Amino acid sequence: MQDNRNEMRGPNLLFLTDEQLRKGIEAMFFAYRGFTADPDRVLSEKGYGRAHHRAVHFIHRSPGTTVNNLLGILGVTKQSLNRVLRSLIDDGLVESKVGTQDKRERHLYLTPAGHALETELSEVQTARVRSAYRAAGPEAVQGFRTVLEAMMDTEMRRYFDKLKETE
Repeated sequence: MQDNRNEMRGPNLLFLTDEQLRKGIEAMFFAYRGFTADPDRVLSEKGYGRAHHRAVHFIHRSPGTTVNNLLGILGVTKQSLNRVLRSLIDDGLVESKVGTQDKRERHLYLTPAGHALETELSEVQTARVRSAYRAAGPEAVQGFRTVLEAMMDTEMRRYFDKLKETE
């Protein structure tokens, strides 16, 4: 099988063929499988799934985030999120506090056990991403991030930009 990586470098990137675009899409599918495989193993040992991972990740990134904000980020139903949050709260990983200004709001925080799980999950993904970035080089890293940001829907970009502000 021919290695097409060199085809993807160079001045013609703006004029990719359908086949080159399909290869990129396939690469994203396989990369996503690798990206999620490591945390999936950790999660399955604890009886959790990817929805739990995403909730823990974004609560960690924005301590005190509201349930409504998390609903917007995750794009899941309220019922689905409540099921995930209920298990995380019952297991002592997330704490829910009533809002001080609006008593209807629930603000979410990781407990020390929640922070430990988040660290365990992020470490395996960080190692994989760090390794890939090192192999690709700095220009590829910036290009990859630019591509990812360009693929985001407008609403998701707003959430992403808010998270970037906290860096």
